[in-house]
Amino acid sequence: MANLKEIRNRIASVSSTMQITSAMKMVSAAKLKKAQDAITSMRPYANTLAGLIQKLSVTLDTDSQNPYTNIRKIEAVLIIAITSNRGLCGAFNSNITKKVHQLISEDLNNKKVSIITIGKKGSEGLYKTEKVVSSHDNLFDNLTYNNSSEIAQLVMDQHKEKVYDKTILVYNKFKNAATQLVNVETYLPIIPKTEKDNISSADYIFEPSQAEIVNDLIPKALKIQFFKAIRDSFASEHGARMTAMHKATDNATELRDQLKLTYNKARQAAITNEILEIVGGAEALND
Repeated sequence: MANLKEIRNRIASVSSTMQITSAMKMVSAAKLKKAQDAITSMRPYANTLAGLIQKLSVTLDTDSQNPYTNIRKIEAVLIIAITSNRGLCGAFNSNITKKVHQLISEDLNNKKVSIITIGKKGSEGLYKTEKVVSSHDNLFDNLTYNNSSEIAQLVMDQHKEKVYDKTILVYNKFKNAATQLVNVETYLPIIPKTEKDNISSADYIFEPSQAEIVNDLIPKALKIQFFKAIRDSFASEHGARMTAMHKATDNATELRDQLKLTYNKARQAAITNEILEIVGGAEALND
C-alpha cells in the first residue's frame, strides 16, 4: 500500500485537475450558448436560400448555366475538413480525420484528392498522410462572415477555373450539447433538385431575368453555406468540450473519493500498527 504522503500528493493532484476541468466546462458552457444561438438563428435563412437556388437552377437554360452548377466528369476533388484549434473535446476532431480518411480510401480512391483544413487539429491529423494544399487555422481567432467568405471565394474561384471538379465539406453538425453529427455534403457543384414540386418558370415573374437573378444569388448562397458549416462546427466544438469536461470532472471526483478512502484506510492501519507496537512493548516490559 502506498504511503500516506504519496496518497496525499495524488489527492492534491486530482483535486487540482478537477478544478481545471470544471472551470473549462463552465467556460465552454458560456461560449456554447452564444454559438448555439448564432447557428440556430442562421440555419433557416441558409437552408431556405440553398433550397431556392437548387430549385431555380433546374430551369436555367444550358447556355446560361452558371459555372457553379455545371456538373462535369469528376477527376479532381477538394475536401474541406473543418476541425478546431484546441483539443480536450473528446472525439470531436478525430471523427473528422477518420471520415476524411474513409472518404479517400473508399469513395475517392481513384480520384485526385486535395485537402484544405480549417483548424489546427485537422492540419496535424491530416498533414502527414494526405495532400493538404492549404490551412486556415487562424479563422477561429476572428470568426466573421467576411473572413470565412474570403476562403469560400478562393474555393469558388478554383472550381470555376476547373482546378477541382467537386468540393466536399466535412464537419461536425451541431444537434445539441451532447450530440454532434459528422456531416459530409457536396459544396460544389450545386446539385439541382429534381423533385416533382420544383418551381417552374411560370411560378414567378423574374426581373431582369431568372438567369441573372440566380447567377447573382449563387455566390452569396455559397458563402452563406460555407459560413453556416463553420458556425455548426464552432458550436459543436464547445458542446463536445463541455460534455468532455463534464465527464472528466465526474471521473476526477470519483477518483478523488477513492483516494480519500484509501488514505483513510492507510491512516487507520498505521494508527492500529502503532497501538499494537505500544501494547506489545508494554507487555514486554511487564514480562
